[in-house]
Amino acid sequence: MQKPQEVLDSYYLEARCQLLEIAALLDRFDRSCESDVDRPDDGRIDLMYESLTLLSQREGTANRSERLLNLFSDPE
Repeated sequence: MQKPQEVLDSYYLEARCQLLEIAALLDRFDRSCESDVDRPDDGRIDLMYESLTLLSQREGTANRSERLLNLFSDPE
């Protein structure tokens, strides 16, 4: 098992890149909606924000990957 510092050394830059990609997606989406009327009623954007909320919780957050998989695979 890796030490905490080794985990950060190994994965930090890749994770930072992926977070920047998510931010860019949300920026593009917001710019594409000239007004709230143009904003589509699409649950996928809500899932993006819900997943970010899930990831932002620092306490009691075991199994983040499993919880995200469940979030994105739960049929509504």
